[in-house]
Amino acid sequence: MSGRHEPVLLAETIGFLTAAGAGLHLDATLGDAGHAAALLDADPGARLLGCDRDADALARSAPRLARFGNRVMLARAAFRDLPRAHADAGHEPLAGALFDLGVSSPQIDEPARGMSFRFDGPLDLRMDRSAGATAAEWLAGADVEVIARALADHGDVPEPRRIARALAAAAAAGRLATTTDLADAVARALGGRPHPRRLAQVFQALRIVVNDEMGELDAALAWLPGAMRDGGVVVTIAYHSGEDRRIKQMLRGAPRTAPVRRLPPPESPRDESPWHELTRRVVTPSDEESARNPRARSARLRAFRRKHT
Repeated sequence: MSGRHEPVLLAETIGFLTAAGAGLHLDATLGDAGHAAALLDADPGARLLGCDRDADALARSAPRLARFGNRVMLARAAFRDLPRAHADAGHEPLAGALFDLGVSSPQIDEPARGMSFRFDGPLDLRMDRSAGATAAEWLAGADVEVIARALADHGDVPEPRRIARALAAAAAAGRLATTTDLADAVARALGGRPHPRRLAQVFQALRIVVNDEMGELDAALAWLPGAMRDGGVVVTIAYHSGEDRRIKQMLRGAPRTAPVRRLPPPESPRDESPWHELTRRVVTPSDEESARNPRARSARLRAFRRKHT
């Protein structure tokens, strides 16, 4: 029942990646391979290492990329597994890399994935359904403070403690097994049917924590400089302010734990970033793209070039 995912900011992404020149490109979030196929069509000298932690995504993308033959290698890999996948592919320094974060349309639109409040299904939310705890299992084992912190940090959810108490109570009573159960618990907490945006924030926060998306992202960004060739380009597309902030600060070389306005003391200069930022201002979808594809509205694209060593 799910449709094909429409790649976000496609022309902008391909423009940055093709500027890196021929060579091996990593698509770390392959999904339906929309960006990957466009890159391979645009640059005959491009080859692809396509990775995804979701086995269903790889199964969907493989037939779409079959026409490119041996220009494509696919690997099931979360971000922490990228060093292994890259080594298995021959460890060639990367000309380009794409990290299109978030969740794809087929994942959202498949009720069995439990990614959306629009469909009744098991409260799962895992990108890789073969590993880790489901959202229902995580909520059953987490206390109110942990749930509230996840809602605030990963979903910018207003009144996070109020909602967290309702979720913890529903889990303790055995009434938090499905996506509908979760929506009902949020409604009870807020005293009425919540706005869809509020439910989306709650689902997003739980998805991020269940999949350890921030930890995975940190691991990938720490590994990336050593995997890129000089002049290689990385493009990131984030849909959550916390992810975008993490990307910006890590790739610019700013310490994540310190406010951006605070300068390091003279005797302890900041390490120079290995990246030159190509997008000093974040790139967002046009009004036309947002109207055509509402799921693109919150996208934020940044691009960085690996400095010469």
